[in-house]
Amino acid sequence: MTDNAASPIGPLVTGAEIARLAGVTRAAVSNWRRRYDDFPAPAGGAANSPLFALAEVQGWLDRQRKGQEVSPEVELWQALRAAYGEQMVAGLAEVAAALAGRPASGLPDDVAPRVRKLARTAAPADLVNGLTERFVDSARRAGSDQMTPERVVRAVRHFAPELPSGAAVFDPACGIGVLLLSAASGGATRCHGQEVDADSARFAQLRADLLGRSGVRIVAGDSLRADEWADLKADLVVCDPPAGVTEWGREELLLDSRWELGTPSKAEGELAWLQHAYAHTGPGGQVLMVMPASVAYRKAGRRIRAELVRRGILRQVVALPPGTATSHSLPVHLWCLQRPENTASADTNRTVRMVDLTGNSPDGDLEPRSDQVADVPLIGLLDDTVDLTPGRHLRSRQRDFPGEYTALRQEIEDWIRRLAALLPELTVGGGPGSLDGATTSVADLARAGLVTYEGSEPVSASEQLDTDYLQGFLRSSVNTRRSTSASGTYRLDTRGSRIPRMGIDEQRRYGSAFRAVSEFEEGMRKVDELSRQLAEIARDGLATGALTPEE
Repeated sequence: MTDNAASPIGPLVTGAEIARLAGVTRAAVSNWRRRYDDFPAPAGGAANSPLFALAEVQGWLDRQRKGQEVSPEVELWQALRAAYGEQMVAGLAEVAAALAGRPASGLPDDVAPRVRKLARTAAPADLVNGLTERFVDSARRAGSDQMTPERVVRAVRHFAPELPSGAAVFDPACGIGVLLLSAASGGATRCHGQEVDADSARFAQLRADLLGRSGVRIVAGDSLRADEWADLKADLVVCDPPAGVTEWGREELLLDSRWELGTPSKAEGELAWLQHAYAHTGPGGQVLMVMPASVAYRKAGRRIRAELVRRGILRQVVALPPGTATSHSLPVHLWCLQRPENTASADTNRTVRMVDLTGNSPDGDLEPRSDQVADVPLIGLLDDTVDLTPGRHLRSRQRDFPGEYTALRQEIEDWIRRLAALLPELTVGGGPGSLDGATTSVADLARAGLVTYEGSEPVSASEQLDTDYLQGFLRSSVNTRRSTSASGTYRLDTRGSRIPRMGIDEQRRYGSAFRAVSEFEEGMRKVDELSRQLAEIARDGLATGALTPEE
């Protein structure tokens, strides 16, 4: 979430938080903004994620009889947001320190009395858990990748092994400790964590203390560059490492002893974290690592993947359901490693279990069906690519290649016929520049109440303006250049974009053509995707013998 720093008009709230206050959906709040002229204007944030003054919103809700009494917990959360903004973790750490009776640098005047008041009626553990849940929820709704999503935590817990009493659990990139404390939910385990952000590490430790988790020890620091647990050998290592980070310290760590499977390339930071986690396991110790799906097949990591397979270290790869990582739409895998009990035992593991849950709901059952599991022999993985994507290995055993090939070929032919009919009939116009005479800016249209926004997309709010006509001209190269910064970044700039002035009938004529072009463009993208699928099926079908060329 984009939080503002301390605001002169008090705490700010998002549309989603207004919905919770009023007990309605977010769509209802969006509807109120359009229907009621007296709905509070945004007091901060961005155009597609505005923030509103809590006091103004509450007053409006009360006048409309839509409001509910704001709980002390909500008031505390909003006061923290106003005081700390994007440094919310620092604020949570200060609250946790105050609740634990630890030294603190001082809470703001608007926050400290609220904490003291709540501490008289609620247990510190309940209060800090409530604040943590709100923080996790706000990070999820903002699409932040700084928090391990709840669904990922649930998946790690599901596939984690049973731990004996006194077992050691380690998370080298633990954030505020959500994954670590959840994976080691048994009270008899010892938890160790490290986190590069000092505020997150402090809050994680204080939260564990308030929850009575006496066996938890979390330190601040960069795990790869400055390992604070160099001598630790854990029974289980869990980790949701930073993804896509190239500055992880490769040049400084080229000769590091942790790279026993191979030195990761600069672009393969996830494989550095994987080997760091594996280095912290003792004999029989296991690793559950959350990985972007691309790590399973990227060319730069092939040699390290081959060593994982060849040595019998990789035991299982689970492709989690789409939507599991709520901060983004990218697919996520769970890699399960185990250090052999001894040198000889590595030879007993001759398969890797591949589990493909990509057809499941992210909130559904994580226990795979029989058709979602394949125990793949190591030799079947050790080819030129060492692709560890579960779906690839399951599909090659279960796919109906002839049926899929025939169906996809037919679908592509149908799409091509449709696309030909979609293209609008266009004739010679007045020439380049003939529509440049009488134009108006989208900013002027918005001020006149003719344009509103659905997310970042401008749409017509009047019978005098056609939406397809508006968006068609906004996507033209002229307006695209106006919306492109000097660095080459494209941003829709409604202040600079201009469209020709036309009557509504002429607008609809142009809008119909623009709509047809957009539908054609979308159809072409669909055909492109189907073409890739068809080529893959044809190649794999020919290679496996499921398909053969006609004589």
